[in-house]
Amino acid sequence: MNNNKLTVSHAPFWHDGDSLFQMNLNIIIAALPAIIFGILQFGAPALGVIALAVSSAMIWEIISNIIARQKQTIGDLDSALIGLLFGMMLPATSPWWMVIIGTLVAVVVGKMIFGGTGANPFNPALVGMAFLMLSWPVLFDFDAAYVSYDVNYTALAPLAALKSMGAESISGVFATGDLIMGKQLGAIGSTFGLGLILGGIYLILRGYVRWEIPVSFIAGIIICAWAFNLSDPTKYAGPMIHLFSGYTLLGAFFLAPENSSSPVNTIPMLLYGFFAAVMIILMRNIGLYSDGTVLGILLFNLANPLIDSIRPKALGKGVNHA
Repeated sequence: MNNNKLTVSHAPFWHDGDSLFQMNLNIIIAALPAIIFGILQFGAPALGVIALAVSSAMIWEIISNIIARQKQTIGDLDSALIGLLFGMMLPATSPWWMVIIGTLVAVVVGKMIFGGTGANPFNPALVGMAFLMLSWPVLFDFDAAYVSYDVNYTALAPLAALKSMGAESISGVFATGDLIMGKQLGAIGSTFGLGLILGGIYLILRGYVRWEIPVSFIAGIIICAWAFNLSDPTKYAGPMIHLFSGYTLLGAFFLAPENSSSPVNTIPMLLYGFFAAVMIILMRNIGLYSDGTVLGILLFNLANPLIDSIRPKALGKGVNHA
């Protein structure tokens, strides 16, 4: 009797012909509009933070491969992308040592110790950012006071202001159009909403990101924020402030859909995106953090294997061969 069993690995199984290098390069290209705007808005310090984040992330991968006596994989641009996304979440005033520590945690702890590219259960850039936020929270408490950084307008960090002063106090301060066009303080790569949307659409059209996670993520933000706003509009802001400030759009298009830490089946992707967004709004409205995107997505990275087990049953049944 033949008792051989067929062992099938985790999905996906269909290769579309693109290399890892091509995928990462396209994601980097998609992020460029938001990054360039952030550099123009915050100046040379922003460029320095981005450059240090990318270069140090790549160096940490080289060192890790040398220590582990593994083949160098720096050419696939995976660590470059991790460093880029990590740098986009940092303020332009970040000290150099914080950037280096963050990329160390992101690449070595978030990726390499799990087996390298494709084996990480958590988004590496979010692992590095979560470590910094928990270790030095004061560095990420964007000032909620008015800060004049352009003669044409004044802006403040919307979510920090919302957390400290409430929706009623900031009513009328933030126009949706201004938020979309980046007239706000925040991280280097998260303020220019239009650039992030265009980059996300590019990735969806090219097939590097499935539409289910970004769309369900945005729907979760809007629906949950709207429900809170209906319950108490003086305390809780409407959906537009939540959608176009903080890390929301960066999370929707670049962080939540990360291949290794997100579902691959349609229904799980919809559930993953929607409930990760709901968790983010809960953290913002009734939790300690003014944003919550980093921890919200990481929490659902943890739940991903369970969520992704929701899938259609295969037709037919197994047959024993004598």
